[in-house]
Amino acid sequence: MRDIFVTTVVFGALLLVFKHPHYGIYLWSWLSYMNPHKLAWGFATSIPFALITAVVTLVAYLLSKEPKHLPWTPETAMLVIFLGWMTFTTYFAFYPQLAWEQWDKVLKIQIMTLLTAMLITDRKRLDGLVWVIALSLAFYGVKGGIFTILKGGVHHVQGPATSFIGGNNELGLAIIMTVPLLRYLHLQAQNKLIRLGLAASMILTGLAAIGTQSRGALLAAVAMGGLLWLKSRNKATTAFYIIAAVGLIAAIMPQEYWDRINTIKTYEQDASAMGRINAWHTAFNLAKDRITGGGFETFQEPTFRMYAPDPENVHSAHSIYFQVMGDHGFIGLALFILIGLLAWRTGSKVIRECRNDPDRKWAVDLASMIQVSMVGFATGGAFLGLAYFDYYYHLVIILVLTYQIAVKNTWGTLEQGKPAGFDAVQTIPPEVSHS
Repeated sequence: MRDIFVTTVVFGALLLVFKHPHYGIYLWSWLSYMNPHKLAWGFATSIPFALITAVVTLVAYLLSKEPKHLPWTPETAMLVIFLGWMTFTTYFAFYPQLAWEQWDKVLKIQIMTLLTAMLITDRKRLDGLVWVIALSLAFYGVKGGIFTILKGGVHHVQGPATSFIGGNNELGLAIIMTVPLLRYLHLQAQNKLIRLGLAASMILTGLAAIGTQSRGALLAAVAMGGLLWLKSRNKATTAFYIIAAVGLIAAIMPQEYWDRINTIKTYEQDASAMGRINAWHTAFNLAKDRITGGGFETFQEPTFRMYAPDPENVHSAHSIYFQVMGDHGFIGLALFILIGLLAWRTGSKVIRECRNDPDRKWAVDLASMIQVSMVGFATGGAFLGLAYFDYYYHLVIILVLTYQIAVKNTWGTLEQGKPAGFDAVQTIPPEVSHS
């Protein structure tokens, strides 16, 4: 039944994409973040829904009357340059077959990321995208939070198998990064029931991130907590949610969890931690030796024999920074970091330009919350190999679009109304102009 349901929903939605190409971005995001087909057990698990959606969306866009231009900003230019550099390094990869397979995946992600920048042209569409991404990941947050409560935090919360968020560490980081998006939606919502639902989702999602028992997710949560409070419009309410989440964690999580967290202090005695450090040394030595790095999927046995302090301790990079350094050298790492810094600067511009304008308060809220999510990615990602995760690049583009819509007004007079597909939530008062 799940296979039939998912297949019917996807192909039914694709019919709408031909009329409204931006719906394709929503559908692709839902498939990429929630991975509904991974929750089925039969034929749906092997259908390339995301690829089909991407192709249909691109065709529908080219045939539509939508504006045919990419907002050329420092971020989008850097994304294109980064993709070009990754393509160049793939030609010199240590393991060509593995590298080109990974390059193909990264290329598709970047194409859809840039297509998002071309199709999300007003606040109504932008809010729709935020809703889709937030709810797709909050599905695992709410489910995982309830699971953690019922099981007393004994078992790890896991994501859908064979996806970016399949492991407990990856899921933990993804869902803790989603809490600020839920907070943004909570700030904009007028309906009391929806506000209550979003508030509960924030607490459960935060609890689920801890329930993954990921040390990286915990570090991300700590780094995000203070910034979330500082950037929140209503600090008292935000403090209440943070305290409520911390109280739940303290009451529910077992002693085994705290023992695991305490290993951060004694990482020298942790085989996993020492394996990561060995991989980080490998990446650094490789980048010093080759300007192009080793190409995608370079962390293999032969690489460790050439560059690792301990050649027998083969380990994944488990760090976005050392992953990019090993794969694409110091130039690739510089480009990767620069994308984040440019996006942060753009978010700060939005906050500075819009903070005193009540009509654009939404933009301040969104930019602030995206910055909080980026801090989570930068902190938790230091211990996870998620450098090519589409979620991060979507956050970068959302900041770009917020600036284009709220500050530059790139596409002219914007539509008024509520986010598509979420009529129950009045996020934009009818009398407010977006210009």
